[in-house]
Amino acid sequence: MLKFAKGVAVSVAALAMTAGTAWANPYEPYEGTTLVVNFPAHPHYNAVMEVLPLFTEETGIEVEVDLLQYMKMREKQTLELTKSGGDYDLIAYVVFSKADYVYADQLENLAKYFMNPRLADPNYDAADLIDAYVENISSVGGTKGYLPGPLDSVYGIPFGSETSILGYRTDIFEKHGLEVPETYDELLDLACQIPELEPGMGGLSSRAASGHHASHAFLLHLAPLGGRIFDDQWTPIVNNEAGVAAAEALKTIVDCGPEGAQTFGFAEAGAAFLQGRTAMFLDSTVFAGQVNDPSKSTVTGLVGWAPHPMGERRGSQTGGFGIAIPKNAENKEAAFLLMQWLTSKRVDKLIALAGGNPSRYSTHLDPEVNEKFPHMAIFGEALRHADPDWRPIIPVWGKINADLGTALSKVLTEDLDIQEALDGVAERTRVIMDEAGYYTWTEQ
Repeated sequence: MLKFAKGVAVSVAALAMTAGTAWANPYEPYEGTTLVVNFPAHPHYNAVMEVLPLFTEETGIEVEVDLLQYMKMREKQTLELTKSGGDYDLIAYVVFSKADYVYADQLENLAKYFMNPRLADPNYDAADLIDAYVENISSVGGTKGYLPGPLDSVYGIPFGSETSILGYRTDIFEKHGLEVPETYDELLDLACQIPELEPGMGGLSSRAASGHHASHAFLLHLAPLGGRIFDDQWTPIVNNEAGVAAAEALKTIVDCGPEGAQTFGFAEAGAAFLQGRTAMFLDSTVFAGQVNDPSKSTVTGLVGWAPHPMGERRGSQTGGFGIAIPKNAENKEAAFLLMQWLTSKRVDKLIALAGGNPSRYSTHLDPEVNEKFPHMAIFGEALRHADPDWRPIIPVWGKINADLGTALSKVLTEDLDIQEALDGVAERTRVIMDEAGYYTWTEQ
């Protein structure tokens, strides 16, 4: 279990022994406070909005939500976090913003809040939070600067986090006697076998559009196939054997995919699966809520779920959102109480029942949640193999990611040689890393 979960769980339990009468009503000092929070327009946060009024009912603390499209949210936060006094008391942030915000000293370290006996709920059970989500979304200052380690700190809590999962058409698989793929070899074989068995149907729906979509799809395969973008000395190794295998896997999937697959972003890839134009879908768990919605899906009741297939290792993605308290927030303690309430066991379950993404192991195993969403236990099992380091979370990643996505798009649409494309990415990445100072301490 990661250091955050252990440390917080132990400290909170110990503090409960000294809390005394403070627990009569820990919210009372903040009753009448109005918190302003910034959330994205996203399926998880749509579920949160259904549950949020209960917080005010239970605590007397009002909450105003500024709900924005993701990119607009990021743009507004970039401005708000630089002010001497910001408008937001609590923000949602996408995982790769973690590096930017912490590096700029714009988020509160949460240690002092979890150490405060008047604020920290002794029943919070931090050890129940999904390890890979905390490592990916919350931890900063440890290994590589963005993972847990001896000197790491926690700046946020997972909230709307995601992993990758394989969706497949049960009717198509049953019709042709197909086995659900457990390995990458099986996955790639099926991806190209299905169009032969079902003319007009693609094998597997994937992102592939130039830029971050192609990069994301490549990274989905890179980690389980044994690869990384960098070695432990920040030398780019994206062009090694594992990198080539990941790019070859992506090209195979796209070539055997539905018509127009080379231009698909996440929405288009999902739509192809929902419209019955492909037999498999490998991407984020956030997509699952749409599958059995008749207003969006023509495959209601026809989809099964399985863990991300295994390559050299198990390694599903980690990503999505967390919540954090800005350094310039006006009502930090009340914001922490809201953060703690939203990510508690009880409310994590309520949000899951409303269609959100759970952040706790217990919610994935909860009988009531699984009765409503039978796939949840499978998702929970997949999360035990989630890889918090499948994508580097460093300030210069945006530049590298864009370049990688452009090069991969040329592989998919212009038949650029894979080795040549990845060699170019590695060379340009090394220049970016050198300019950013990553080789300052490296022997020349």
